Order: sequence, then C-alpha cells, then structure tokens
Amino acid sequence: MLILDESRVRQLLRFEALIPAMERALVDFSAGRVIQPVRTVIAPTADALFAIMPAVYGDVLGAKLVTVYPDNARLGLPTHLASILLFRVSTGEPIAVVDGRLITEMRTAAVSAVATNILARRDARILAVLGTGVQARAHVQALRLVRRFDDVRVWGRTPDHVRLFANEMNARPMSAEDAVRGADVVVTVTGAGEPILRGSWLTDGTLVNAVGAVGAARRELDADAMRGAVVVDSRAAAMRESGDVLLAQATISAELGEILGGLRPRPGGRITVFKSLGLAVEDLATARLVYEAAVGHAP
Repeated sequence: MLILDESRVRQLLRFEALIPAMERALVDFSAGRVIQPVRTVIAPTADALFAIMPAVYGDVLGAKLVTVYPDNARLGLPTHLASILLFRVSTGEPIAVVDGRLITEMRTAAVSAVATNILARRDARILAVLGTGVQARAHVQALRLVRRFDDVRVWGRTPDHVRLFANEMNARPMSAEDAVRGADVVVTVTGAGEPILRGSWLTDGTLVNAVGAVGAARRELDADAMRGAVVVDSRAAAMRESGDVLLAQATISAELGEILGGLRPRPGGRITVFKSLGLAVEDLATARLVYEAAVGHAP
C-alpha cells in the first residue's frame, strides 16, 4: 500500500489538473453517479471535531478522516489535519494512504475556481479576499487561473497576517467593507461564526464564494447577502451543515454540479453566492489524481 505524505502530495498535485478534475467530480455527484452520505462529525473534546467523509466514486472508494483542533494554533501545529484512505472498488484492496491537509486546501480552492469560472462575469477584474490563512492564499492562486484579476484586496483581523499576505500575493490591505465594495468576486475564508460580510456592500453581478463557517450555527454572510441566487455543492449537506443557508432561511437555486452538467440553468439575479462545504468525492478524486501521478497508472 502506497503512503504519500504532504511533501509528496505537494510535488505531484497541480491546480491545472485539479480544477478540471473537480468539475468532473461535481457533475458526477449531482448526476447521481457518486455514493456519498453527508459527513459524520463527532467531538472528541469540548473544543475539537473529528469528521468521517466516505464515498464511492468510479474505480475507487474511501474516506477522508479529518480533525479540527483550533487550540493547535497556540502550539504551533496545524488546526486542520487529515488523511485519505483509498481502496480499489473491484476488490476492496487498500491501495493508498494520502495526507489530506494539502489536498483539502487545494481541492477547496479548485472548487471555488470551478464556481468562479461558470458563475462570475467574464470581465471580472477585482477580487476581494476576507481571510489571510492557507485557504486565502490557495484561493488567490486558483482563481487567477480562471480570471485575470487586476486588483486583489485583502482584509483580516490580524494586521501582521494581512501585511504578510499582501506582500506574498500582491494584494492591497483594506477594511472588509472597502475590500468588498466594487469587487467582482469575493471570497470569505475566515474562522468567523458571525457575519463578516454584509449584503449592503455587494455590487450587482458580484459572485461570493463562501467557504468558511461550516456548521448549522455558524455563518460568514448576513441574511441580506444570502437573498440572491444561492448555489451549493450539495443540497443535503447545506441543509444540515450550512449556517449561512439555514440561519438566513435562504432558497437554494441549484447544486454547482447541476449547472455544470446542464441540468439547471446558470442563475440570474443581483448577487450569486456559492456556498462550499466540501465533499468526500472531491477528496477521493484529488487523492486518485495524486495516486495516478505517483504510480503512472489508474488504480
């Protein structure tokens, strides 16, 4: 059984291959070609989460096991850690254990790039990023592959982190409101549990990729921001895990895979929000891509 650690994943995985792989996975998910329940989450301690995300997709089955320990930040450790186990569908044989931390980071950004490519205006030039962590960096890298942004704006709660991000990503630090006003595409990738983005700041035609705030009681967007067209990765997951959707009592227009697959039209309206929760099929498809790059053939 192959074991691929984070450094090996980093050598093998590229957004140029990952973005189309995520598009295929989303289309297959919404077309019913994936077996996948909503993730199971338990709390091993009062301040931590352990999630199990299984799926069957094509010639592989498997699961991502992910831990979220916010207090790890004080210890200099990652707050999110994960492993993906891959099995061969035809025999049930385990074929790989793949580190899932970088995969989670990159596949999440790649899915937002897929959403941006189909939902954002073709002439989108201004990107606003609320958040300064690894997901913020990955999103700028991935979204630059589908749109040519002339202006990248950033907001975060920690000034030192904002300055570092701005220098690394050639972005302009601003207040959250100033960053969002006039932006064509907005990305929210924070650890916030209460809204950090107001609908009144958004310009007609803006796409919001809402990525943080997983959980029925957590949200990054206020109710006004959720009154436009809402697209999700999974209806079932959104109705259980998305405080952005549930607390605003928002109406879901479509799954992203339905739009990509031609099952539903691209939504119109003043604002479009893509609420990304993350799917096991995305992890399996990415781990399969890494496996193929490592061994030179399909499972």
